[in-house]
Amino acid sequence: MKLTTPMTITAADSETRTITGRIVAFEEAANASTGKVVFAKGSIQPKEVFLNLEHDRTRRIGKTLSMSMDGDGAINASFKIANTTAGSDALEEAIFGLRDGFSIELAVDDYINEKDGTMRVLAGELTGVALVSEPAVRSARVAEVAATEGEEDSESTPEEDATPTPTTEGDEVENTVTNADTVETVETAQSVTASVKSSTFTKPRIELTAAKYLENKIMAAMGNEDARQYVLAADNTTDNAGLVPTRQLAEVINGLSTTVRPSIDAISRGTLPDAGMTFEIPKITVAPAVGTVAEDAAFTETDQNSAFVSVDVKKFAGQQKFSVELLQRTSPVFFNELLSNMVAAMAKQQDTYANSVLVSGATADATSIATYPTAAELLAFIGRGAASVYGATAGLANPFARNILVNTSQWSNLMGLNDSGRPIYNEVTQPMNQPGIATPTSLRGRVAGLDLFVTANTAATTDTDDSIMIINPDAYTWYESPSYQLRAESTADGSITVGVYSFGAVATKIGAGAFGVNKT
Repeated sequence: MKLTTPMTITAADSETRTITGRIVAFEEAANASTGKVVFAKGSIQPKEVFLNLEHDRTRRIGKTLSMSMDGDGAINASFKIANTTAGSDALEEAIFGLRDGFSIELAVDDYINEKDGTMRVLAGELTGVALVSEPAVRSARVAEVAATEGEEDSESTPEEDATPTPTTEGDEVENTVTNADTVETVETAQSVTASVKSSTFTKPRIELTAAKYLENKIMAAMGNEDARQYVLAADNTTDNAGLVPTRQLAEVINGLSTTVRPSIDAISRGTLPDAGMTFEIPKITVAPAVGTVAEDAAFTETDQNSAFVSVDVKKFAGQQKFSVELLQRTSPVFFNELLSNMVAAMAKQQDTYANSVLVSGATADATSIATYPTAAELLAFIGRGAASVYGATAGLANPFARNILVNTSQWSNLMGLNDSGRPIYNEVTQPMNQPGIATPTSLRGRVAGLDLFVTANTAATTDTDDSIMIINPDAYTWYESPSYQLRAESTADGSITVGVYSFGAVATKIGAGAFGVNKT
């Protein structure tokens, strides 16, 4: 569960590029995304987090500089703002009260609902803070703003600047604003604006949008000099490089990584033991026998024997090394995409390993096929495989072949099988006699009563041995641990190394529980 509850900032310093304020008030009612909420004293602990813009985690504008609890039962924080266009805009908006609210992002661990419907949070973890434009708690207000790229206003003195501009009786604000919260915000913003009038100056930035450009183009044609200068600046990309910036989207094109693991999905799952790099599973190797005997004849006697199946635990690990500049001074999309790709690479390696275990244990079909199987050859192969798997796993609770695993080339052949031009498996209308379905838009399907799994994680991608396997999933089990992440920073060369790793194992309980195609 995540809650967001806004608080107002108390200071924005554009010289040191910091924004400071109260982010949590304990035992004070607030409006959250889930309704009315109160945070019990001590229910949230200070923690270093990113400062996001309007709760958009892809638009990070700063990070925690300091965070602590005060004696009034609240958490105050100061955030260092990045020297980016978005960061500079956020400082400017905070200074003038345009976007002057803090809102926390919280993962709630424990809470109770009070009689009036208020959620009382007892324990939670701070996951982020956002700079927002709609504060809802009156615990803190903007109190001071430090100077920026300081050009003093020649028309005012410090004494004049320290005095707030009073609101007259005919002021539009006084006539139109009646809500108490809003009046307080407006009055405070007026006071702050007056107090920083001479000490605050921000270089103008040109707003380049199609609508703004068209507006100024029309006004320039009507003789407006400011609009004419705008058009000249926007059009002059040679002398004023950067006025028409090249935008980079948060979208990332990635056609290489996937976390799909078809070979693992085609077998059963288990929990990896908590210790050791090998573990054992008892297996009956000789079953007791019962015979048909004559009267007074001796009982049939066959001793039951058992042995242990030893399973090796494998480690799957990879790392990336990059500069601290790349992490801190580029889009946060970089780090998120890096971790996503590393996890995907680990999933691919795990599935490739599981496929190799299936191949090594599977029974080879006694009947060989010269090329990609025809529809008749495929059905005959499935029939032989189903019978072979049943014979090998008859003692299991579910002794039947239930899955068929194919590589991408065999998947292509399945979709191409036809009856006088009519697709057999790739038929969306599903006629009454259709034996299954295999389509270009799904790696799952049904073939002759078996669940279809398509994998690209095989040693060979053509019609080789074991490119089609009939499987009883209970004959093979995949055991795995959670994925872990390691991160190390080097002060010697300013680099960061991130590694991901996990442990996994495939137990071949009954090797003949898989049946592979035999290519001549």
